[in-house]
Amino acid sequence: MVSRSCISLLDFASGNMINFSQSPRSLPRIMTVPGIISDEDVDGTNDGISDAPSTGSCAKMIIVSNFLPLNAQKDLNSGIWSFSFDEDSLLLQMKDGFSAIPEVVYVGSLRVDVDSSEQEEVSQKLLEEFNCIPTFIPPDIYKKFYHGFCKHHLWPLFHYMLPLCPDHGNHFDRLLWQAYVSANKIFADKVTEVINNTEEDYVWVHDYHLMVLPTFLRKRFNRIKLGFFLHSPFPSSEIYRTLLVRVEILKALLNADLIGFHTFDYARHFLSCCSRMLGLDYESKRGHIGLEYFGRTVYIKILPVGIHMGRVESALNHPSSSIKVKEIQEQFKGKRLVIGVDDMDIFKGISLKLLAVEHLLLQNSELQGKLVLVQIVNPARSLGKDVQEEKMEIYSITKRINDTFGFPGYEPVVLIDRHVPFCEKTAYYALAECCIVNAVRDGMNLIPYKYIVCRQGTPKMDEALGVASGSRHTSSLVVSEFTGCSPSLSGAIRVNPWDIEAVANAVATAINMPDLEKQLRHGKHYCYVSSHDVAYWARSFMQDLKRACKDHYSKRCWGIGFGLNFRILSLSPSFRKLSNDYIISAYKRTSKRAIFLDYDGTMVPHTSLDKTPTPEVISVLNNLCADPMNSVFIVSGRGKKSLSDWFVQCENLGIAAEHGYFFRWSGMSDWETSSLAVDFDWKNIAEPVMRLYTEATDGSYIEVKESALVWHHQDADPDFGSCQAKELLDHLENVLANDPVAVKRGQNIVEVKPQGVTKGFVAEKVLSKMIASGKPPGFVLCIGDDRSDEDMFESISKTPYSSSLPSAPAIFACTVGQKPSKARYYLDDTVDVLALLQCLADASSSNLSSTETQVSFDNVVQKEL
Repeated sequence: MVSRSCISLLDFASGNMINFSQSPRSLPRIMTVPGIISDEDVDGTNDGISDAPSTGSCAKMIIVSNFLPLNAQKDLNSGIWSFSFDEDSLLLQMKDGFSAIPEVVYVGSLRVDVDSSEQEEVSQKLLEEFNCIPTFIPPDIYKKFYHGFCKHHLWPLFHYMLPLCPDHGNHFDRLLWQAYVSANKIFADKVTEVINNTEEDYVWVHDYHLMVLPTFLRKRFNRIKLGFFLHSPFPSSEIYRTLLVRVEILKALLNADLIGFHTFDYARHFLSCCSRMLGLDYESKRGHIGLEYFGRTVYIKILPVGIHMGRVESALNHPSSSIKVKEIQEQFKGKRLVIGVDDMDIFKGISLKLLAVEHLLLQNSELQGKLVLVQIVNPARSLGKDVQEEKMEIYSITKRINDTFGFPGYEPVVLIDRHVPFCEKTAYYALAECCIVNAVRDGMNLIPYKYIVCRQGTPKMDEALGVASGSRHTSSLVVSEFTGCSPSLSGAIRVNPWDIEAVANAVATAINMPDLEKQLRHGKHYCYVSSHDVAYWARSFMQDLKRACKDHYSKRCWGIGFGLNFRILSLSPSFRKLSNDYIISAYKRTSKRAIFLDYDGTMVPHTSLDKTPTPEVISVLNNLCADPMNSVFIVSGRGKKSLSDWFVQCENLGIAAEHGYFFRWSGMSDWETSSLAVDFDWKNIAEPVMRLYTEATDGSYIEVKESALVWHHQDADPDFGSCQAKELLDHLENVLANDPVAVKRGQNIVEVKPQGVTKGFVAEKVLSKMIASGKPPGFVLCIGDDRSDEDMFESISKTPYSSSLPSAPAIFACTVGQKPSKARYYLDDTVDVLALLQCLADASSSNLSSTETQVSFDNVVQKEL
């Protein structure tokens, strides 16, 4: 039997891989085979897309991770499974931050294989005793998913290792990617079982193993409250863009409401990728970074995770810790202890650390026989030739150091390559003068935090160490600048792990530092670590997730796109797509109409190299202008010469150039110049400043208009161009503070123009004249795509129309593209705009034909009489 959780290649190719099977929403529901639910469990009334909350259910937090926070063991004799919580698991420790949430459910895989015949029993046991929902992924898929795509593609890439040759990573394998998607689909099926109430329940997805899971969940529940936290680094765009499925993963992550990162660097790289690959801009809203994505605001959270203080202090107070401390004290009596704890991983920099210790002993003979580095190596989490090579190198360097500087009774490097109980680690932490973390790239690394708490100690540990009660504690840290914990440890000595000499000097400085300075640095670190623990981290993330989801039920949502391109279009109930039938009905009922049209981005796409109007544009404008009931205007920021030349065939078309500084009522009338500005001396100040930024920003240029200066940066590097635009805006506002000008930032531009010259003023001028002449419009249409068009939208809405009209005028303010706007309507693109205008033109032609026919008929009747 084929598992429903495992997508077929045909589904993958067709983009139907995220169509969920109908499934019940209540617990418990146990699958006997991965992805298969018995027919009697299926609720036939579920349409697969409903977000309606269930009644009577209470809120819960659903934590989804690759592994459950459990230890599992099977008795070989009795065949009975035994399970226990893994007290060291971050997922378990973060529960302390959810005091306001009554129930926490875990979804993930076990670290052991469970036979299919036992899965139902195991699932029931885990649900009832641990509130855990296991995802039993078929072994062949799991191997390709975890050991394949996760560990051989994502993990190296996110740690800046490119597959340049077979010895440094694997080339992209489409089958591994399909297994990754399949595994994420199975996780989604399990989460779907758990959710009872999308209005109350929260889902928090963890780490790079599940980066496409948000798409599956958003597809199933449009208004799901969904957070994602990445525990690894996020690489720069130059590295990330080498991934073949880069866009699919970005779009999937953007289906979350809140995306968390340990450091600003990781968040900045993610935002840069969104900008360069998806064209999305971000902005800070009262301290919160947000990305506008199809009407939704996806928020970015920057907060490093902390440790569980109680867990560390409990280990310090454990009797075995006190016993181990005394053993270590005796073993290293008279020695200066430095501690290092790392996974067996090519990115942890263990070999570089050993080389630094070798250099330190070589350059400081007084430390020979006294300094001891205890290097604890945790078991490797992944398999591969690179891990084995790293292990061989570590052993080789260790042997060389010990052979060179060691003697009977003294080994400068003590390598512990086995599983070390946490209580034993705390003993080493408590005794070590210095802790060194030398990773070449690491997402966070909590070893320094644990070291600091252990050095602070507890009364029981102080007693075991022989430290007087009330004594001030010390600690010294040497931390790689490429670890996520580095920015938060301001008192640590930061090093470049590749600079062996600098690392050696840093260790020497750390152990020889005056006690007072050690105390001050330790106090600063302990204050931060104790106040920013794992509960604080979880609680802060949840607060931001709640804030990010507060508008879920105040907007209308539509699911659009296929496969991993699925996303939600979320719009305010008052902001909707302009229907052709609706506007034509209003158009036909009125006898006087005003139509205002932006040009760039409205009549022609921004991406078009040739900005001249197409024959289709000219034709539709002429047809609209041919109707004597219509007053049609192009309102643009472009210069009057370009617009005059382009629309020479449209004699009845009104044009406002340079945002209304130049204006003419038709092709047969003269240009009028705004009286709002007569002095342009400010150009002598603004143009040199713009020229300075143009020289410094490749791809930018200055457009000189009669009334304005515009700095364009659409062809510059997106990040650098945006940064320079912000700086230029601030620069120009300062130097032009006393001049009668407005400095505005638009889409890839910074513009300086006279105060009061706006597109809104143009609309106000036209409408005021129509009302004053006794011909108030009963129909007003305004279409634009830029920030400058917002003035028009506001103006046509606030204009006091004549009371002589039988009813309020039909006002249609319409923006191009779904985005925050003062307009009540939107059209998707220029194609939709032209289609709408053509419908209006056809309606005018129909009315004119009917009128002409009626006139001809009346003439014939008159002659007969």
